[in-house]
Amino acid sequence: MKQETKTSIDPNAARDITELRERITEFKKGTIPEERFKAFRLTRGVYGQRQPGVQMFRIKIPGGGITSAQLERIADLSDSYTNGNLHLTTRQDIQLHYIHLEDTPDLWHQLEEVDITTKEACGNTVRNITVSALAGVDPDEPFDVTPYALSTFRYFLRNPVCQEMGRKIKIAFSSGNKDTALTFLHDFGFIPKLRDGVRGFEVFVGGGLGAQAIPARKAFDFLETNQLIPFLEAALRVFDRYGEREKRFKARLKFLTDEKRGIGLEKFLQLVEEECNALKNKRVEIEAEELTFSRPDPVDHIEAPETEEYKLWLRTNVVPQKQEGLNVVKLQIPLGDLSSDNARAVANLVRVFGSSQMRITIGQGLYLLHIPTGSLPALYAELDKLNLAKYGAETLADITACPGTDTCNLGVTNSTAISNVLEDVIRKEYRDFVTEHDIHIKISGCMNSCGQHMIANIGFHGSSIKHDNKVVPALQVVIGGGIAADGEGLIADKIIKLPTKRIPDAIRLILDDYAAYEAEEEYFNRYYQHKGKRYFYDLLKSLANLETLEPDDYIDWGEELTFTPEIGVGECAGVMYDVVGTIIQDARDKVTAAHGSLSENRLADATYHVYSAFVIGAKALLLSIDVHCNTHIGIIQDFDKHFVETGLFNFHPSFQEVVLQKEAYNEKRTHTYLKNAELFLEDVIRYRQNQTEQHGEKEVIGNYYKA
Repeated sequence: MKQETKTSIDPNAARDITELRERITEFKKGTIPEERFKAFRLTRGVYGQRQPGVQMFRIKIPGGGITSAQLERIADLSDSYTNGNLHLTTRQDIQLHYIHLEDTPDLWHQLEEVDITTKEACGNTVRNITVSALAGVDPDEPFDVTPYALSTFRYFLRNPVCQEMGRKIKIAFSSGNKDTALTFLHDFGFIPKLRDGVRGFEVFVGGGLGAQAIPARKAFDFLETNQLIPFLEAALRVFDRYGEREKRFKARLKFLTDEKRGIGLEKFLQLVEEECNALKNKRVEIEAEELTFSRPDPVDHIEAPETEEYKLWLRTNVVPQKQEGLNVVKLQIPLGDLSSDNARAVANLVRVFGSSQMRITIGQGLYLLHIPTGSLPALYAELDKLNLAKYGAETLADITACPGTDTCNLGVTNSTAISNVLEDVIRKEYRDFVTEHDIHIKISGCMNSCGQHMIANIGFHGSSIKHDNKVVPALQVVIGGGIAADGEGLIADKIIKLPTKRIPDAIRLILDDYAAYEAEEEYFNRYYQHKGKRYFYDLLKSLANLETLEPDDYIDWGEELTFTPEIGVGECAGVMYDVVGTIIQDARDKVTAAHGSLSENRLADATYHVYSAFVIGAKALLLSIDVHCNTHIGIIQDFDKHFVETGLFNFHPSFQEVVLQKEAYNEKRTHTYLKNAELFLEDVIRYRQNQTEQHGEKEVIGNYYKA
């Protein structure tokens, strides 16, 4: 069937693609330093792989919502440019691996033809916004959060406030109190509420996984929907200004809002409220209509099979929608890997049996939406032909895992191979648990939690153990994470580190013990809490005995050679070799961008470009005298201390007062702000010229994302 493509793409996207093509050419010629180019390409979705010479290309799919035409296009591109595999991620994205750098502009252009972007899919930006996979069809939802998530995505795409932050920002919208989008582990999480018929959100701030998992805290009981985007814009401005930029491990919002390691949540919210005064848009009304679809007719030419497999499939993989007579069909996609052939086949099936609408889930699965009840037997038969009718979606046997050492620079152990081993153990030895929706296993190849192990009921992350001058591949066992019955988010406890080859026995010990305890019919996490952390340490301790290691224990799952840790550098923290003059040019580029925004009457964008020009110009001179630069607010205050209070620069009453304007900008005020920045940069350039005449050019070595 002919794909629904556009004859032209968005002009902004076209400019971005042209710029990417030009920068790649410059990089190949050696005119752009590698680390500087890295920072650029990351915000276009181009991420370095473990394998040299190829890239991972991340496709940004807000809320995981994807149509048949879009999935077909991605499948075709995977065949044309790489290995015919589509990798579904825990952020409802799709990733293509083994992409050649010079192919990325053409790939991006063909994605834009079906309304898909890669802009800001990686890097220190607002990442893909995730949404409950049942949003819009959930019988228990107060209202559909999808339009609000999509409006948020569109508002911040290419928004200057979030292009060069100290670290990434992750946002999630849940469909209801069960928190199926895991808002508690996000920088910003939103749960829909109705108050006297008015729509709003319960708001959570400052959550995150990574090496130090921290649950988000409630910021508002009720924030009206027209305050959603203003709140986020002000919050991003505060994060951009006060957030850490030098020490990557401290640069997330969860640390800024922590009372001991940052300014605390109360102070953060106070600054957000003050920042709201400077916003152009004090309210942003969002169209509240739910997304529409064409109601499909049943395809009922096949009788329902009387097999046990079909009955279990109905039980575990089919969920009735709030729209009467329609259903969601869940597909388990092992390890999130979907072949291009199966992707095209599924796209056609959902076009025939549903409404051409699907959703990628945070569990690396795929939901087919709007399937009539009468169509279920026929759809099951077609899925079975593709080996996609396996029952047990989102149960204990449906394991989430990041790519690990398959492609990731940070991977320590092979998370995909052990996932296949554990699923095989569960399906063969613990069939009763294959319908268990309250226990989930999640595996990450390292401690950074891309596989979300810290919110798993049973989780593992890659590690290693030294023994007799050798290194044993290992997994850290964590237990007790997830969502409680009342919707509370739980962070798992670290229990014990075990050799990877002993993890199947660890699963057996845990499940056997739980099965013996299950007479009380307790939810798994209540069982864990009742037994306690020490109990599980003792339960698994015998597996940690290194004196009984066999030669095979030194070889990781899926590998043939003795284990050797090969940990690279994550691409979110690029180190570069820079000069002060280059930083000053960055400030001048911001002034140029401000003029461009003004010519298109985008006052808010122009204003933020001017703000950035002030900060970057000040940063250049501070670095020239060896003053540490790790936050925007620190740069502003230090410039007053070292350059204004000493009489080297004149600002009244201070540099901080000039830069941190507290009022919303109109056209006249924006022009004045821009003119002041231009005059400031002229002074910066003159000062720098005098400085270099006396001391020569200064080289600065450090993280490019620093302030």
